[in-house]
Amino acid sequence: MQAVPFISRFAGLAAATVALSLVACRPAGDATKGTAAPATQAEPRHPITGQVISVSSERGSLLVDHAEIPGYMPAMTMEFQVNNGDLALAKPGARLRATLVEGEAGIFRLEGVWWEDPTADAEVKRASSALREETSIRGRKAYREVGENLPDFSLYNQDGKVVPAGRWRGKQVMLNFIFTRCTVASMCPAATLKMMQTQAKAKAAGIPNIEFVSITLDPEFDTPGVLKEYAQQRSIDTANFSLLTGPESAIKDLFKQFGILTEMSGGVLNHTLATLLINEQGKIVWRMDGSGWSPDEFVSKMAR
Repeated sequence: MQAVPFISRFAGLAAATVALSLVACRPAGDATKGTAAPATQAEPRHPITGQVISVSSERGSLLVDHAEIPGYMPAMTMEFQVNNGDLALAKPGARLRATLVEGEAGIFRLEGVWWEDPTADAEVKRASSALREETSIRGRKAYREVGENLPDFSLYNQDGKVVPAGRWRGKQVMLNFIFTRCTVASMCPAATLKMMQTQAKAKAAGIPNIEFVSITLDPEFDTPGVLKEYAQQRSIDTANFSLLTGPESAIKDLFKQFGILTEMSGGVLNHTLATLLINEQGKIVWRMDGSGWSPDEFVSKMAR
Protein backbone atom coordinates (compact mmCIF):
# COMPACT_ATOMS: atom_id res chain seq x y z
CA MET A 1 0.00 0.00 0.00
CA GLN A 2 1.64 3.21 -1.13
CA ALA A 3 0.85 6.72 0.05
CA VAL A 4 0.71 9.37 -2.66
CA PRO A 5 1.17 13.04 -1.63
CA PHE A 6 -1.68 15.11 -3.02
CA ILE A 7 -2.06 18.13 -0.81
CA SER A 8 -0.79 21.13 -2.77
CA ARG A 9 -3.97 21.49 -4.83
CA PHE A 10 -5.97 22.25 -1.68
CA ALA A 11 -4.11 25.09 0.02
CA GLY A 12 -7.19 26.03 2.02
CA LEU A 13 -7.27 22.85 4.12
CA ALA A 14 -6.72 22.90 7.87
CA ALA A 15 -3.31 21.98 9.24
CA ALA A 16 -4.41 18.50 10.25
CA THR A 17 -5.54 17.77 6.72
CA VAL A 18 -2.35 19.15 5.19
CA ALA A 19 -0.44 16.47 7.08
CA LEU A 20 -2.31 13.71 5.25
CA SER A 21 -1.53 11.86 2.04
CA LEU A 22 -3.66 9.76 -0.23
CA VAL A 23 -3.82 6.04 0.36
CA ALA A 24 -4.49 3.60 -2.46
CA CYS A 25 -7.70 1.58 -2.26
CA ARG A 26 -7.98 -0.83 -5.16
CA PRO A 27 -11.56 -1.40 -6.32
CA ALA A 28 -12.41 -5.08 -6.55
CA GLY A 29 -15.51 -7.18 -7.18
CA ASP A 30 -17.13 -8.63 -4.08
CA ALA A 31 -16.99 -12.42 -4.12
CA THR A 32 -19.45 -12.74 -1.22
CA LYS A 33 -22.23 -15.27 -1.81
CA GLY A 34 -25.28 -13.69 -3.37
CA THR A 35 -23.41 -10.83 -5.01
CA ALA A 36 -23.61 -10.55 -8.79
CA ALA A 37 -20.16 -11.06 -10.28
CA PRO A 38 -18.48 -7.98 -11.76
CA ALA A 39 -18.27 -7.77 -15.52
CA THR A 40 -15.06 -8.68 -17.29
CA GLN A 41 -13.80 -6.77 -20.30
CA ALA A 42 -14.88 -9.66 -22.56
CA GLU A 43 -18.51 -9.48 -21.48
CA PRO A 44 -20.71 -7.32 -23.75
CA ARG A 45 -22.22 -4.37 -21.91
CA HIS A 46 -25.09 -2.15 -23.05
CA PRO A 47 -27.15 0.64 -21.45
CA ILE A 48 -30.74 -0.40 -20.90
CA THR A 49 -34.01 1.12 -19.70
CA GLY A 50 -37.16 -0.71 -18.75
CA GLN A 51 -39.94 -1.50 -16.31
CA VAL A 52 -40.03 -4.30 -13.74
CA ILE A 53 -42.81 -6.81 -14.39
CA SER A 54 -42.10 -9.14 -11.48
CA VAL A 55 -39.49 -9.94 -8.82
CA SER A 56 -38.24 -13.46 -8.05
CA SER A 57 -36.44 -13.66 -4.71
CA GLU A 58 -35.90 -17.38 -5.19
CA ARG A 59 -34.13 -16.92 -8.53
CA GLY A 60 -32.45 -13.65 -7.59
CA SER A 61 -33.85 -12.06 -10.71
CA LEU A 62 -36.17 -9.49 -12.20
CA LEU A 63 -38.49 -9.89 -15.15
CA VAL A 64 -38.10 -6.63 -17.09
CA ASP A 65 -39.94 -5.19 -20.08
CA HIS A 66 -37.06 -3.29 -21.66
CA ALA A 67 -36.73 -0.89 -24.54
CA GLU A 68 -34.85 -1.66 -27.74
CA ILE A 69 -31.08 -1.71 -27.51
CA PRO A 70 -30.10 -0.41 -30.97
CA GLY A 71 -27.85 -2.80 -32.90
CA TYR A 72 -28.04 -5.46 -30.19
CA MET A 73 -31.54 -6.49 -29.06
CA PRO A 74 -35.16 -5.59 -29.86
CA ALA A 75 -37.57 -4.49 -27.15
CA MET A 76 -38.78 -7.51 -25.19
CA THR A 77 -39.55 -8.91 -21.76
CA MET A 78 -36.75 -11.01 -20.27
CA GLU A 79 -35.20 -12.16 -17.01
CA PHE A 80 -32.11 -10.55 -15.51
CA GLN A 81 -29.99 -11.51 -12.52
CA VAL A 82 -29.36 -8.66 -10.05
CA ASN A 83 -27.49 -8.25 -6.78
CA ASN A 84 -29.27 -8.72 -3.46
CA GLY A 85 -29.54 -4.97 -2.87
CA ASP A 86 -31.34 -4.30 -6.14
CA LEU A 87 -33.51 -7.35 -5.53
CA ALA A 88 -34.60 -5.87 -2.19
CA LEU A 89 -35.39 -2.49 -3.77
CA ALA A 90 -37.19 -3.77 -6.87
CA LYS A 91 -40.97 -3.55 -7.12
CA PRO A 92 -43.34 -4.43 -9.96
CA GLY A 93 -43.98 -1.32 -12.03
CA ALA A 94 -40.70 0.38 -11.07
CA ARG A 95 -38.75 1.91 -13.91
CA LEU A 96 -34.99 1.55 -14.12
CA ARG A 97 -31.90 2.41 -16.09
CA ALA A 98 -28.91 0.14 -15.86
CA THR A 99 -26.16 -1.69 -17.72
CA LEU A 100 -27.02 -5.03 -19.31
CA VAL A 101 -24.15 -7.52 -19.04
CA GLU A 102 -24.18 -10.64 -21.20
CA GLY A 103 -22.45 -13.35 -19.21
CA GLU A 104 -21.48 -16.89 -20.02
CA ALA A 105 -24.06 -19.53 -20.94
CA GLY A 106 -26.53 -16.86 -22.01
CA ILE A 107 -27.07 -15.53 -18.49
CA PHE A 108 -27.92 -11.84 -18.50
CA ARG A 109 -27.61 -9.56 -15.50
CA LEU A 110 -28.07 -5.91 -14.66
CA GLU A 111 -25.43 -3.74 -13.02
CA GLY A 112 -25.41 -0.06 -12.11
CA VAL A 113 -29.16 -0.04 -11.52
CA TRP A 114 -30.75 3.35 -10.87
CA TRP A 115 -34.45 3.45 -10.02
CA GLU A 116 -36.22 6.26 -11.82
CA ASP A 117 -38.45 8.59 -9.81
CA PRO A 118 -39.06 11.91 -11.61
CA THR A 119 -39.93 13.79 -8.41
CA ALA A 120 -36.95 12.48 -6.44
CA ASP A 121 -34.58 12.91 -9.40
CA ALA A 122 -35.69 16.53 -9.86
CA GLU A 123 -35.10 17.24 -6.16
CA VAL A 124 -31.58 15.82 -6.25
CA LYS A 125 -30.82 17.67 -9.49
CA ARG A 126 -31.95 21.01 -8.01
CA ALA A 127 -29.91 20.49 -4.86
CA SER A 128 -26.84 19.41 -6.84
CA SER A 129 -27.08 22.50 -9.05
CA ALA A 130 -27.28 24.76 -5.99
CA LEU A 131 -24.33 22.97 -4.38
CA ARG A 132 -22.30 23.36 -7.59
CA GLU A 133 -23.02 27.10 -7.64
CA GLU A 134 -22.14 27.50 -3.95
CA THR A 135 -18.89 25.55 -4.33
CA SER A 136 -17.92 27.68 -7.30
CA ILE A 137 -18.69 30.92 -5.44
CA ARG A 138 -16.65 29.80 -2.41
CA GLY A 139 -13.73 29.03 -4.70
CA ARG A 140 -10.52 28.47 -2.76
CA LYS A 141 -12.51 28.89 0.45
CA ALA A 142 -14.79 25.95 -0.39
CA TYR A 143 -13.27 23.86 2.43
CA ARG A 144 -15.38 24.16 5.58
CA GLU A 145 -13.45 24.58 8.80
CA VAL A 146 -14.60 23.37 12.19
CA GLY A 147 -17.12 26.00 13.31
CA GLU A 148 -18.73 26.36 9.88
CA ASN A 149 -22.10 24.92 8.92
CA LEU A 150 -22.81 21.72 7.03
CA PRO A 151 -23.45 22.50 3.33
CA ASP A 152 -26.90 21.92 1.87
CA PHE A 153 -27.17 18.85 -0.35
CA SER A 154 -29.58 16.05 -1.27
CA LEU A 155 -28.48 12.50 -2.12
CA TYR A 156 -30.02 9.04 -2.39
CA ASN A 157 -29.73 6.57 0.48
CA GLN A 158 -29.43 2.77 0.40
CA ASP A 159 -33.20 2.51 -0.04
CA GLY A 160 -33.21 4.82 -3.05
CA LYS A 161 -34.90 7.58 -1.01
CA VAL A 162 -33.84 11.21 -1.22
CA VAL A 163 -32.06 12.43 1.91
CA PRO A 164 -31.65 16.23 2.18
CA ALA A 165 -29.05 17.43 4.69
CA GLY A 166 -31.73 19.61 6.28
CA ARG A 167 -33.52 16.55 7.66
CA TRP A 168 -30.77 16.21 10.30
CA ARG A 169 -31.36 19.64 11.81
CA GLY A 170 -32.00 19.11 15.51
CA LYS A 171 -29.79 16.00 15.53
CA GLN A 172 -26.09 15.33 15.88
CA VAL A 173 -24.50 13.80 12.79
CA MET A 174 -21.35 11.69 12.50
CA LEU A 175 -20.23 11.73 8.86
CA ASN A 176 -17.49 10.12 6.79
CA PHE A 177 -16.66 9.00 3.23
CA ILE A 178 -16.11 5.40 2.07
CA PHE A 179 -16.62 3.25 -1.01
CA THR A 180 -17.85 -0.32 -1.17
CA ARG A 181 -15.07 -1.80 -3.35
CA CYS A 182 -12.25 -0.60 -1.09
CA THR A 183 -10.14 -3.62 -0.10
CA VAL A 184 -7.53 -1.98 2.15
CA ALA A 185 -8.42 -3.20 5.63
CA SER A 186 -7.13 -0.07 7.38
CA MET A 187 -9.16 2.28 5.16
CA CYS A 188 -12.88 2.03 4.27
CA PRO A 189 -13.54 -1.36 5.93
CA ALA A 190 -12.03 -0.05 9.18
CA ALA A 191 -13.91 3.24 8.86
CA THR A 192 -17.25 1.42 8.46
CA LEU A 193 -16.51 -0.89 11.40
CA LYS A 194 -15.63 2.09 13.63
CA MET A 195 -18.82 3.89 12.59
CA MET A 196 -20.84 0.80 13.53
CA GLN A 197 -19.00 0.51 16.86
CA THR A 198 -19.66 4.18 17.57
CA GLN A 199 -23.33 3.71 16.70
CA ALA A 200 -23.58 0.83 19.19
CA LYS A 201 -21.71 2.72 21.94
CA ALA A 202 -23.83 5.84 21.44
CA LYS A 203 -26.97 3.74 21.78
CA ALA A 204 -25.63 2.06 24.94
CA ALA A 205 -24.76 5.48 26.37
CA GLY A 206 -28.32 6.68 25.78
CA ILE A 207 -27.32 9.49 23.41
CA PRO A 208 -30.51 10.68 21.65
CA ASN A 209 -31.03 12.17 18.21
CA ILE A 210 -27.84 10.96 16.54
CA GLU A 211 -27.43 10.04 12.86
CA PHE A 212 -24.56 8.25 11.14
CA VAL A 213 -23.82 9.05 7.51
CA SER A 214 -21.34 7.55 5.02
CA ILE A 215 -21.09 9.21 1.60
CA THR A 216 -19.60 7.17 -1.22
CA LEU A 217 -16.30 8.08 -2.84
CA ASP A 218 -17.32 6.07 -5.92
CA PRO A 219 -20.80 7.15 -7.07
CA GLU A 220 -20.43 5.60 -10.52
CA PHE A 221 -20.37 2.11 -8.98
CA ASP A 222 -22.09 2.66 -5.63
CA THR A 223 -25.74 2.81 -6.64
CA PRO A 224 -28.48 2.57 -3.99
CA GLY A 225 -28.69 -1.18 -4.60
CA VAL A 226 -24.95 -1.65 -4.11
CA LEU A 227 -25.10 0.35 -0.89
CA LYS A 228 -28.12 -1.69 0.22
CA GLU A 229 -26.19 -4.92 -0.28
CA TYR A 230 -23.15 -3.47 1.49
CA ALA A 231 -25.33 -2.70 4.52
CA GLN A 232 -26.95 -6.15 4.40
CA GLN A 233 -23.63 -7.98 4.27
CA ARG A 234 -22.26 -6.08 7.26
CA SER A 235 -25.49 -6.10 9.29
CA ILE A 236 -25.47 -2.30 9.51
CA ASP A 237 -28.38 -0.95 11.56
CA THR A 238 -29.85 1.52 9.07
CA ALA A 239 -32.42 2.86 11.53
CA ASN A 240 -30.09 5.85 11.99
CA PHE A 241 -27.24 5.00 9.60
CA SER A 242 -27.51 6.28 6.01
CA LEU A 243 -25.26 5.29 3.11
CA LEU A 244 -25.49 8.00 0.45
CA THR A 245 -24.79 8.29 -3.26
CA GLY A 246 -25.82 10.57 -6.10
CA PRO A 247 -24.59 12.63 -9.05
CA GLU A 248 -20.81 12.60 -9.45
CA SER A 249 -20.75 16.41 -9.65
CA ALA A 250 -22.43 16.71 -6.23
CA ILE A 251 -20.08 14.14 -4.67
CA LYS A 252 -17.04 16.00 -6.02
CA ASP A 253 -18.37 19.29 -4.63
CA LEU A 254 -18.74 17.63 -1.23
CA PHE A 255 -15.14 16.42 -1.50
CA LYS A 256 -14.08 20.05 -1.85
CA GLN A 257 -16.28 21.32 0.95
CA PHE A 258 -15.26 18.56 3.37
CA GLY A 259 -11.60 18.47 2.37
CA ILE A 260 -11.56 14.95 0.96
CA LEU A 261 -8.73 14.36 -1.51
CA THR A 262 -9.11 11.76 -4.25
CA GLU A 263 -7.23 10.68 -7.35
CA MET A 264 -7.79 7.74 -9.70
CA SER A 265 -4.51 6.29 -10.93
CA GLY A 266 -4.19 3.06 -12.91
CA GLY A 267 -7.50 1.70 -11.68
CA VAL A 268 -6.63 2.53 -8.07
CA LEU A 269 -8.65 5.10 -6.13
CA ASN A 270 -6.32 7.07 -3.88
CA HIS A 271 -8.05 9.05 -1.15
CA THR A 272 -7.84 10.52 2.33
CA LEU A 273 -10.09 9.76 5.28
CA ALA A 274 -11.99 12.24 7.42
CA THR A 275 -14.69 11.78 10.04
CA LEU A 276 -16.75 14.72 11.24
CA LEU A 277 -19.22 15.49 14.00
CA ILE A 278 -21.97 18.03 13.30
CA ASN A 279 -24.11 19.45 16.10
CA GLU A 280 -27.88 19.93 16.29
CA GLN A 281 -27.62 23.38 14.67
CA GLY A 282 -25.78 21.98 11.64
CA LYS A 283 -22.34 23.24 12.71
CA ILE A 284 -19.17 21.16 12.28
CA VAL A 285 -17.84 20.83 15.83
CA TRP A 286 -15.10 18.20 15.51
CA ARG A 287 -13.05 16.53 12.80
CA MET A 288 -10.61 13.62 12.81
CA ASP A 289 -8.46 13.01 9.74
CA GLY A 290 -7.07 9.57 9.01
CA SER A 291 -8.07 6.38 10.79
CA GLY A 292 -6.38 6.85 14.16
CA TRP A 293 -9.49 7.82 16.11
CA SER A 294 -11.50 5.63 18.47
CA PRO A 295 -15.29 5.25 18.81
CA ASP A 296 -15.02 6.30 22.47
CA GLU A 297 -13.58 9.67 21.39
CA PHE A 298 -16.65 10.43 19.30
CA VAL A 299 -19.10 9.17 21.91
CA SER A 300 -17.51 11.44 24.53
CA LYS A 301 -17.92 14.42 22.17
CA MET A 302 -21.55 13.48 21.50
CA ALA A 303 -22.29 13.30 25.24
CA ARG A 304 -20.74 16.69 25.99
